[in-house]
Amino acid sequence: MQIMMERLRGLYKYRSLVKQLVLKDIKLKYRRSFLGYVWSVLNPLMVMVVMYLVFSHMFRFDVANYPAYLIIGQTLFTFMTESTNQAIFSITGNGALLKKVYVPKYVFTLSKVTSSLVNLLFSMGAMLIVFIFTKVKFSLYMMFLPFVLVQLYIFCLGLGLFLAQAAVFFRDIQYIYSVLTTAWMYLTPLFYPMEQLPQQIQDAIRICNPMYHYIDQFRTLVLYRRIPDETTILYGTVFACLFVVFGTWSFFKSQDRFILYI
Repeated sequence: MQIMMERLRGLYKYRSLVKQLVLKDIKLKYRRSFLGYVWSVLNPLMVMVVMYLVFSHMFRFDVANYPAYLIIGQTLFTFMTESTNQAIFSITGNGALLKKVYVPKYVFTLSKVTSSLVNLLFSMGAMLIVFIFTKVKFSLYMMFLPFVLVQLYIFCLGLGLFLAQAAVFFRDIQYIYSVLTTAWMYLTPLFYPMEQLPQQIQDAIRICNPMYHYIDQFRTLVLYRRIPDETTILYGTVFACLFVVFGTWSFFKSQDRFILYI
């Protein structure tokens, strides 16, 4: 507990640095873009339209309000892939700075995941546009959406910390992870209903796929206007806690050896 409190105090001490790193990442992403931050809204909209045209006409899934169903899954999964892919390079990409001055190494990984969270909040503007055009009824249950986003953020932070330290010692992790996220995407009901899968695969996804639970909670609050079932909330919370604990443990255990490999 004392160690945890010391790390929290250290994080508070370097809060300004985290803020500056997040702002730098956001500015660099749109630095030479003509439309700038508007792309955060346009990009998910255009991807959603393409996926809607492909999957709604080719596969004809019987899903009510398919555009809203699709953009929720697409937006949350994109945040997960973007934040964790950015986290992979958060230590190796700042090797020169880490060799010159002392900075808590986790700050770089934290800033990458947090900047992706800011991009997610921008992207939710596209989600709002789709909700309005598809006549999604707004309800008080949407007040619980931040709880889902917090779960997802903590999960991605834990996974990002693990990937960041692993990439220092094993650079090929980026290529392996790219393949894994592709498989992960198809094993997550982003553009198809869960009911299309055999029961055994459905059970496996519920047990092993954290993204299913975050996306399902979000969809339940928005599209079905009710509180998600307790099992889904429990799974999402447990996955978030397990990953952040394991990711933090693996990161702090190996961080003293980073300087030998970066």
